[in-house]
Order: sequence, then structure tokens, then C-alpha cells
Amino acid sequence: MSDIAFPPDRTAALERLARFVPMAGEAYARRRNHELGPGRHVHVSTLSPYLRHRLITEDEVLQAVLSRHSLRAAEKFVQEVFWRTYWKGWLELRPGVWTAYKMDRDAAWNAVQTQSGLRARWEEACLGQTGIDAFDAWARELAETGYMHNHARMWFASIWIFTLRLPWALGADFFLRHLLDGDPASNTLSWRWVAGLQTKGKTYLARADNIATYTEGRFAPRGLATHAAPLDGPEPPRPRALPLPDRAEPGLRTGLLLHPDDLSPCFLLDRMPAPVVTARMSYRRDLSPLAVAPMVTEWEEAAARDMTARWADRLGDIPRIDDVAAWARAHDLEQIVTPYAPVGPEADALTRAERDLGPGIRLVRLRRAFDDAAWPHATHGFFRFRDRIPELVGRMRGLTAA
Repeated sequence: MSDIAFPPDRTAALERLARFVPMAGEAYARRRNHELGPGRHVHVSTLSPYLRHRLITEDEVLQAVLSRHSLRAAEKFVQEVFWRTYWKGWLELRPGVWTAYKMDRDAAWNAVQTQSGLRARWEEACLGQTGIDAFDAWARELAETGYMHNHARMWFASIWIFTLRLPWALGADFFLRHLLDGDPASNTLSWRWVAGLQTKGKTYLARADNIATYTEGRFAPRGLATHAAPLDGPEPPRPRALPLPDRAEPGLRTGLLLHPDDLSPCFLLDRMPAPVVTARMSYRRDLSPLAVAPMVTEWEEAAARDMTARWADRLGDIPRIDDVAAWARAHDLEQIVTPYAPVGPEADALTRAERDLGPGIRLVRLRRAFDDAAWPHATHGFFRFRDRIPELVGRMRGLTAA
């Protein structure tokens, strides 16, 4: 079960990181694409649920790895960490792609409800009952554990789109509803990439021989598509400028509002007045028109309780609230400080809350220095962003030393 495989607390994240660091160099580069099945993902870090919610942060992981390995030796793993950052930055500069995804998803869901054949194929895929051995095993693993190896995610998405001919947005939705590390940016844009929408004309085709090789003979899928024609869609929009960072005003009665996109609030506390009250919100229910898997919501709730326990001496109780405006008025707040929420349901909820607050209460979104440094470079493809990694690592080390 997921609560055993991924204990939802920061201590487990730090222990997992410590175990992985020795393998983050040559061993990771050589074996990272081998998918050995549930409970045997020993060649990758499996830190993604913790990074997704920042129970542990990207700079902490990179600092730990680069204290043991040179940047060159750990290049492949460092790049994987920065892929997550790149996707977040790319979507942050093009928030309309998230809006378009939601429209595509809702249109596809409407089609599922009105087309019996499509509904039957969608249900078979979600339940792991397609008859494609590898695909069905991965669907069941995801439902049972909340996790799937990255290589399997690519194969799964390709089979979903090109073999089963199911709408890509419903596949992205299936992942978001079940993954403990489900991230609006990484998930949406990776599915778009497989489909040929992200990098126009470039798709990913799952091949039976490749699956057999990297699963070490566990699977021999039959009937896979032999061609992956790119899906039709508009060109990705041009990037906007990254919104300027907010600043908390001293001397105002301040509340601290936390959310599951960032469960390590330490970076906020030296950039804001001491909060008179702290609360947390979660709008994961807005991820999908369908129910999010209970293990996902339960895991996030447990992770939030872990955060509350770790910060109880400085922040007191951190209750969960649904109505931000009512909470602010009940405590006579003049400003609310919150970690910056990247494009996704929490950001959407904060935008709605800001409208409800009206002009008398400021909503201050504080971004991490790591994101401020990296996101503006996500203007083109990853390879151009990759060239910035040595510079970004140097800046990260300087910030940490300071």
C-alpha cells in the first residue's frame, strides 16, 4: 500500500534521500530506465511524492547529491530534478495551456458519457483490463500504490493514445487522480509531449522490444501501434514574462496560509511579519471532474499533519480551512502570506480567494529563490534550459552558503 511504500512525512523523505545519494552517479545513469515492478524501483530515487509537495526541496536534494558526486558524475540525476523545475517554469510562462488542458479534458469526459464504445474502452484502460499485459499491470500498480516508474509512464501514455486511441487529456486526468506525485505541469506537459502537441511533430512510440528489454523480460505486449502520428493541436503559445515577486508589508496584521504545493514553510518566515494565525487549504478536489483517489487525498492530509507537528512550536495549530476570505475577516487580517502556488488547482483557488478578499486585504504570494532563478529560462525546449543548469547549481550553492 502507498502509505507503506511512501510514508507521508519529511523524516521518511530525508532517509530515502540518504539511501539514494550513493547511487545518484554512474549507477543511476546506467540503470535508471530499468522498470522492475512494484516494490523494486531500486534504480531511481522514488523521491517524487516528497518533492511534489516540497516535504523535501529540490535544492536540498541537489545539495546532498552534489556533496557526494561531481556535477558531471551526477549529470543524469541532476537533469531529472531540473526537468520538474523546467516543466513548472514552462507552464508558469504559458498558463493558458493549463486552461486548454482542462477544456480538452472536460470535452473528452462529456464524450465518454455519451459514447458507449468510448466509455467501455476508457473503463478497461483505467481498470487494467485491456489485455495488453504491461499496460494492465501498470494501471493496477498505479491504482494500488499511487506510483509508476517514469519509463513506464511514457510507455503507458503512448499506448493509451496511439494503441487504445483514447483522448490524451483523459489519460493525463487518470494520472493526476492517482499519482502521489501528480503535478499539473510535469503531468500535463509530459502527456502533451508523448502526443506530439508539446514539441510539434515529435511523438513517443512504445515498442514491444523496448518494453521487454527494460522490464527485463517481464512483459511481451502484443498488438501495439507501429506508428505514432502527432495529434492535431495549436502551436504552444509564446511565453509571457514571469510575474514579479510579491513582498510582504511590515507592520500589518498577517496570516500565514499554507497549501500542499509547498509543505516546508521555513523560507517564508524571515520574509514576513510574525503571523497572528496560520491555516492551510487544499483544492486537490479541483484537479478533476472525477473523484481523486482516496490514497492521494489521505497521503496529502497526512503530510500536512506532519508539517503541522514539525512547526507546532512556531506556528501553533494549522487547521484546514475552505473559505479563505471568511478566515481572514474572522481574524481581522490585513494581509495573507502564502507560498507561491504554481499553475494548477491551488493557484486557481488563490486567484478566486483574492477576488473574494476585496481591496482591504492583501494576498502575498512568495516565491522561492530556486524558482525565481530557474523559471525565467523555461522559454524554449529543455535542451536550451539544460545549458543553464551549471549556472543554476552555482547560484543555488551561493544562496545556500549565504
